[in-house]
Amino acid sequence: MQENSTAARQLNFLEEIIEQGLNDGTYTSILTRFPPEPNGYLHIGHAKSICLNFGLAKKYGGKTNLRFDDTNPVKEDTEYVDSIQEDIRWLGFEWAGVHYASDYFEQLYEWACELIKKGLAYVDDQTLDEIRAGRGTVTSPGTNSPYRDRSVEENLDLFARMRAGEFEDGSKVLRAKIDMAHPNMMFRDPIMYRILHAEHHRTGNKWCIYPMYDYAHGQSDSIEHITHSICTLEFDIHRPLYDWFIAQLGIWPSHQYEFARLNINYTVMSKRKLLQLVKEHYVSGWDDPRMPTICGFRRRGYTPESIRAFCDRIGVAKRDNIIDYGLLEFSLREHLNTVAQRRMAVLDPVKVVIDNYPEGQTEMLTAVNNPECEADGVRQVPFSRELYIEREDFMEIAPSKKYFRMAIGQEVRLRYAYFVTAQSVEKDADGRITCIHCTYDPATRGGDAPDGRKVKGTIHWVSAQHAVDAEVRLFDRLFAVEAPDDVEEGHTFLENLNPDSLKVVSAKCEPSLADWQAESEHWKDGIARYQFERMGYFCVDRESTADHLVFNRTCTLKDSWAKANK
Repeated sequence: MQENSTAARQLNFLEEIIEQGLNDGTYTSILTRFPPEPNGYLHIGHAKSICLNFGLAKKYGGKTNLRFDDTNPVKEDTEYVDSIQEDIRWLGFEWAGVHYASDYFEQLYEWACELIKKGLAYVDDQTLDEIRAGRGTVTSPGTNSPYRDRSVEENLDLFARMRAGEFEDGSKVLRAKIDMAHPNMMFRDPIMYRILHAEHHRTGNKWCIYPMYDYAHGQSDSIEHITHSICTLEFDIHRPLYDWFIAQLGIWPSHQYEFARLNINYTVMSKRKLLQLVKEHYVSGWDDPRMPTICGFRRRGYTPESIRAFCDRIGVAKRDNIIDYGLLEFSLREHLNTVAQRRMAVLDPVKVVIDNYPEGQTEMLTAVNNPECEADGVRQVPFSRELYIEREDFMEIAPSKKYFRMAIGQEVRLRYAYFVTAQSVEKDADGRITCIHCTYDPATRGGDAPDGRKVKGTIHWVSAQHAVDAEVRLFDRLFAVEAPDDVEEGHTFLENLNPDSLKVVSAKCEPSLADWQAESEHWKDGIARYQFERMGYFCVDRESTADHLVFNRTCTLKDSWAKANK
C-alpha cells in the first residue's frame, strides 16, 4: 500500500474484503472516503485513517472522497477546513472530490420526513436528561417517550416548524422509532435531529436543525456511493444502526467496516484535550512541534514519507493496541538518514584555541554532504585557529580508558580536519571552563595520520570566526509517562506533562547553514531539514528570518528517551 511495502506482504483484512468484492463482482471499482469533522486540526491518528483510505483506493485503482462532517455549527470553522486540506496534501494524497454533509441537508431532511410518514420517526419534547434516563441500561429496557405515539401528521407539522425556527434550542428533537428494549442501546430510539440556532460556516442561518452523526453519516455515504466506509473500532456498535437507516430508506447500500484506531504511548489524541492544551497555553498553538497534530509534526521536521512508512509498518488490525512512539521516530530516522544534508553545529559551545596554528589563517576543508547519497556531493567548511566544540566533548581528566573524547593530553580527531591534543584550560571565577588550549599535528589534515597512528575519538566543531548564531529549540515528548490519560480520580492528564519537553539554547553553526532558504527549495514542503553531525536531525522553523535563524530538533540520532527512562 505504501512505497516500501513488498508484494509478499500478507493482505490485511480490509484488502481481503475488497479483493473478494472485486473478484465476485460485488463492485467493479471502489470508492472510499475520509470524513473529518472540521472542529480541530488533524492528528497522527487521522494520518493512519488518511493513509488507509487513500492507500486502499490507490492500490485497487479506486478513488477517495474528502467529506467534511459539518453537522455541528457551534464547533466548526473554515480554519479547520483549510488546515485539513493542507495536511492531506502534505501527506501526499489528492481526493476525487470535496464534499460536505451540509451539501446533503435538504436530502437528509426529506428522508427524515419519509421515515416519519412510515411511522419510524417522531418529535420528542423531552429534555436530553429525560431522554437519557428513559434509555434504560444494558441490563434493563428503556421506557417509551410519552410523545412516541404522536400521529404522522402531528410529527410532520412539528418537524417542519422545528426547521422554520419556531422552537428554542433543546426544546424538541426528532427521534427514530425503533425499540426501547433493544439489546443494542443504539437502537433505543436514537436522536436524528436537534435544534441549534447557530450560524453555520457554509450555510449561514439557513438551517436551525442539524442531523446527528448516526443519521447523517450512512446516508451521506449512500449519496456518494461509497463502497467501503472505513471507521475506527468504537463505531462497531453503530454499524447496525447505519445499516438500519439505509435499509428503511431503501437507498444505495454503503457498508461500514471497522479497524483499530492508532494509540501511541506518551501521547493524547483527544481533540478536546488537544484544544485544552492550546487554549490554556501549555503549547504555543496547534502546530507546536510537541503536539501530535500533523501540522505539529510538519513544523518539527517530520517528512510525509516517514509518516506514511510508519502507518504502513503498524498495519491494520481489528483489536486496539498501543504503538511505541519509538517506532514513529525509527521511521523518521530511516528516511531522514537517506535525504538530510549533514552540517556541523555546536549547541553548548566552549572555545578551543589551537596555539600552534598560524594566527589569521583560514583554510577550507572538504566535508561530505550526505554519505548515503554520493550525488549530494561535498561542501567547503572554514577552519581557523579558534573553534567551538561541545562542552560535553571535553573533560580535564579522562574518567576511564573508554573515554575517547577530548581530555588533557589525549589526542582526538576534529571531523574533516586534524588531530589535536588538549594542553591546558582557562576558567572563570566560578571554576567553569571558558577556553581549552590545544596543539595540532599539521600532517593529519583531512583526519588521517601519515604514520598510521589511530585515535578513537572524533568530535565536531565550528570555526569561531565564521560561526553563524542560531536559536535551537530542543523538543522532547510532551508527556513524561506512557499513558498520560491514565489518571486517578481528582487528577488530570495535565499533571503528566513533561517539564523538559522544550529547552532553548544558543548555538554556533557552520556558515553554510545561513543558506537554509536555498536548501528549503529542495524539499517539496519548503522545510529545510539537516542532520547536525553527532547531535540529531533538525529543521529550520517558520519563525526564522535572515537575521535570526531558528532550528527545531526533529529527533535525536538514537532513541535517547528509551535509554534515559529504563
